[in-house]
Amino acid sequence: MSDFFISIAAVAVVLGFMILIHEFGHYAVAKLLGVRVEQFAIGFGKRLVGFRKGDTDYRLNAIPLGGYVKMSGENPMDESTGDPAEFMSHPRWHRFLIAIAGPTMNILLAIFLLTTVYMVHYEYPVFRDQPAVIEGVKHDSPAARAGLRAGDRIVKVDDIENPTWEQLQPRVWLSPNQPLTVSVQRGDQVFQKTIVPLPVTTSEVGSAGWFPEEPVIVDQVEANTPAARAGLKEGDRIVALDGQPLHAIEAMIDQLQQTKESPVDLTVIRDSQTLNFRLSPVLSKTEDPKEPRYRLGFLNKSEMKVTTLPFAQAFSLSLQQNKKYSLLILELAKKIVQRKVSLKAISGPIGIAQDAGYAAQQKGWTPLLELTAGISLNLGIFNLLPIPIMDGGVILFLFIEALMRRDVSLRIKERVYQAAFVFLVLFAVMVIYNDLMKTLPGLMDRLP
Repeated sequence: MSDFFISIAAVAVVLGFMILIHEFGHYAVAKLLGVRVEQFAIGFGKRLVGFRKGDTDYRLNAIPLGGYVKMSGENPMDESTGDPAEFMSHPRWHRFLIAIAGPTMNILLAIFLLTTVYMVHYEYPVFRDQPAVIEGVKHDSPAARAGLRAGDRIVKVDDIENPTWEQLQPRVWLSPNQPLTVSVQRGDQVFQKTIVPLPVTTSEVGSAGWFPEEPVIVDQVEANTPAARAGLKEGDRIVALDGQPLHAIEAMIDQLQQTKESPVDLTVIRDSQTLNFRLSPVLSKTEDPKEPRYRLGFLNKSEMKVTTLPFAQAFSLSLQQNKKYSLLILELAKKIVQRKVSLKAISGPIGIAQDAGYAAQQKGWTPLLELTAGISLNLGIFNLLPIPIMDGGVILFLFIEALMRRDVSLRIKERVYQAAFVFLVLFAVMVIYNDLMKTLPGLMDRLP
């Protein structure tokens, strides 16, 4: 129950702050350009407390999540009085700057947060920036059926030459049930293979079935599981399974599905000591309730590189990472529209709350800052999509009107906004429904 309250508190703070920053961007530029701001609100619903300064009511509302800015005459359906302080009385380039200011603030915040994190505690998995050399292939996976094997190196995917694992993995995740052509080097030979990643987990992201070298290091040991009863501890490094060297957690997972409930022998390094354990796997549910698997009962943690970067390098890397994530967000949106990727790949407020709660419980504050940066970037990019009612829709109408050299009729705008509102409501309902379907099986398992 404490995890639940931590998640609620974390998501309220993170999402509330993100939306507040977004609205502050609109507010600041509107005030700068002389648009009258009637309300600057923290939260929604009924006004609790606040004060008025000039034309603006600064208020705290009953629901403390996010905020909004209300400008005079911003609703094109309202009758314009011609007051020069009204939003619609200002030139289109003013309205464009006001509209784009919110998403811009979110994107700038993402850049700032990642820069700060990289200057203080830059941590990432060791395998991430390594060449995409396959350590192993899961049994009966798309990669196995294509004839790929350990030692093969992916030398091209899409237009990316000699990809690292960090570059390869998103291409696979975004291609469930879609042909993905890769060039593979085996010894002195280079040949092409077409892989069709399978949708896995409740998010239905793509999986080719290959995996990198990634040491097996015990993170959290789950109570009342074979691992807990055998005495495995956080930090234990599992180096062998049934006497065979073990170089990847995925290799262990795949092997357990073959041996099923048969006891397995683990060779473990703990504080320079070599220990041996015998455990019997149990069939249990995972992140994908449709596919239970044999498990020992611990979470794996990646071997990490930890360093700090000077400001110039941290800022440059932050720009690169935010650019990369922005392109991935746009590609995800495109593939969802094309129905190549399931809407289940998107996390709604429940999924974000789970991620925020997990990040809040990690050591240090950098995991939560990194998550906040990611959410801020997503919010900024999403608001720039050309959907009426949203900032991107406002910008699209301004662009169309600039080409036409006249305003779009209010009747057309009203119909478009009504349709967009219905679309956004349906979209929100679908995302929340998917969140519930991904979360409820796990919640039900934890009930007494």
